[in-house]
Amino acid sequence: MTTIAQPGPVRSGLVEWPHRVLKPVLRRRLSRRWDVHVSGLDHVPSAGPVILASNHIGWLDGPLTVITSDRAVHALVKHESFDGGAGRLLRLGAQIKLHRGRTDAAAVRTALRVLRAGQVLLVYPEGKRGDGLVHEVLGGAGYLALATGSPVVPVAVVGTREPGAGIESKPGSGQRVDVVYGRPLTFAATPWPRDAGSVSAASDRIADA
Repeated sequence: MTTIAQPGPVRSGLVEWPHRVLKPVLRRRLSRRWDVHVSGLDHVPSAGPVILASNHIGWLDGPLTVITSDRAVHALVKHESFDGGAGRLLRLGAQIKLHRGRTDAAAVRTALRVLRAGQVLLVYPEGKRGDGLVHEVLGGAGYLALATGSPVVPVAVVGTREPGAGIESKPGSGQRVDVVYGRPLTFAATPWPRDAGSVSAASDRIADA
């Protein structure tokens, strides 16, 4: 795998042992339910901070990316998902609660902590589920890349929602789903203040990848 040096001091990150314990079990469950194909994992650096920037079409996107990655992945997840039984699994896996529709300072601080500790962060640049193509991105992914100098690996998830189906739907049993990891984009760490134009340009690079 590609290895990119860790910028800056290493700080205490989020817990990773549940990923090592649970991933083998969850991978088997996924493979029994769907025809899962993964490609490009060698594009994910084997060490150091990484931002996975994915399209988002269905509820299965996040679990697929977290489970298929060789490294422990900490995703920004809408806070509503932490209700009920799913919330217990999300907390165990140290996923990050995000309040959408406003700047969630706590989520941003945790995301920065993950990257500065040399861990992997999963973000959805559009901030919501769409049609599978990345049309308009928010500034979060670009800001995090510039603030930490972390490489960004574009991820394309295909097949997790039937054409024309609602955003809460899931693929039928046995249906093929693909997770494709692209080549990493590199960003130089930019000291404060980071102007809006620089953040927008970084976000546009991510959207075009």
